[in-house]
Amino acid sequence: MNPHLLRTFVAVLDQRSFSAAASVLGYTQSAVSQHIAALEADLSTRLIERRPVAPTPAGARLLEHAPALLLLLDAARADITRLRHTHPTRLTLAHAPAALGPAVARALAQLRTTTYPLDLEVRVLGRDAVIENVLTGGADIGLVDGAAAPSDPLPLPNLGPTTTLAAAEETLAVLFPRDHPLAGRGSVRLIDLTQAQWIDAPDTAIPLDRLRAVCRADGFHPRVRHRGTDLHGLAALAAAGHGLAALPLALAATLPGIAAVPVAAPRLVHRTELIHPANPTEAARRFADLVTDRQVPDRPQDIVR
Repeated sequence: MNPHLLRTFVAVLDQRSFSAAASVLGYTQSAVSQHIAALEADLSTRLIERRPVAPTPAGARLLEHAPALLLLLDAARADITRLRHTHPTRLTLAHAPAALGPAVARALAQLRTTTYPLDLEVRVLGRDAVIENVLTGGADIGLVDGAAAPSDPLPLPNLGPTTTLAAAEETLAVLFPRDHPLAGRGSVRLIDLTQAQWIDAPDTAIPLDRLRAVCRADGFHPRVRHRGTDLHGLAALAAAGHGLAALPLALAATLPGIAAVPVAAPRLVHRTELIHPANPTEAARRFADLVTDRQVPDRPQDIVR
């Protein structure tokens, strides 16, 4: 299956238009049509209905596979490029909004003592975007978070030749308005909140589908859909009574206008994991060692005063 044809297929369905996909890809509309026809011939089935533009059942199934396939191809290209171009004092860190806590910030400060000058860039992204940045070479290292049983890994997609390490486990909490009847509780059970109204904030708080999975229950109905990485905006919505959300307790306690109540059951933690390529840059490797409390020996060649 030709990846160029697959990219055109995804673009056509994303844009719901052959002409719009041609504009995005920099092709002529005729070339886009030829790409789709070639892909359909390769797979011996019609993939896209033309009027209106929509996937056929076979196209819908291919669309489930296409993003992961294209991402792995981009990751392979980035992995090879990384072998040829290394920057020992440059670090680009991508992290989900709730994944950069005090321990990570301290590790960055420690890194500066052994890697000088450190050209540091920090990007706040949604979880999927963090993973994509690391796989495609946009970031040297990433931090993602989620809810899991203690010591259990996060349920992440196939990341190819990457390394995933535990970075932190913290108490998970639910955000309530301060005048909510449960705001003064010492703890809450998620199963008791399945029919409450929630804020659907998959890039910022614990995704609602994850809460359904760990509680093995339906519910957790979204009252508001929050898109983006603004923690303070999420807290403002929770404080005003638009719905509940789940975040690490230490972070939630710093947000204005809300009461953060620890989750007692099911037995869960807010877990942060660090992701880097199998062949990380020197700065990324040293940062990973610091975050995971592995011994990092002083290296004279890394210390330039």
